[in-house]
This record gives sequence, C-alpha cells and structure tokens, in this order.
Amino acid sequence: MPKKTGALLFVVGVGLMLCGLYRQEAVLVLEKAITICLQCIGIG
Repeated sequence: MPKKTGALLFVVGVGLMLCGLYRQEAVLVLEKAITICLQCIGIG
C-alpha cells in the first residue's frame, strides 16, 4: 500500500473515531459488547 493511501486511511479512521466519541457511541458499543460476552458465558 502506498504511503499516501495509508496516511489517508489513518486520518479517516481517527476522524470517524472522534465523531463516534463526540456522539457518545463508544459507550453504547461497549455496553452491547459486555452484554453479549456475559450471555456467551451464561451469566447474563
């Protein structure tokens, strides 16, 4: 992969991550992930 493409993907990824943090989607995703993990091991 050319350096330019890699740098562009990095910038886009960081931008999307910041957008998700701004919209507080990270909390929702973590809650769902924890719930699914607990259901898999039979606690939830």
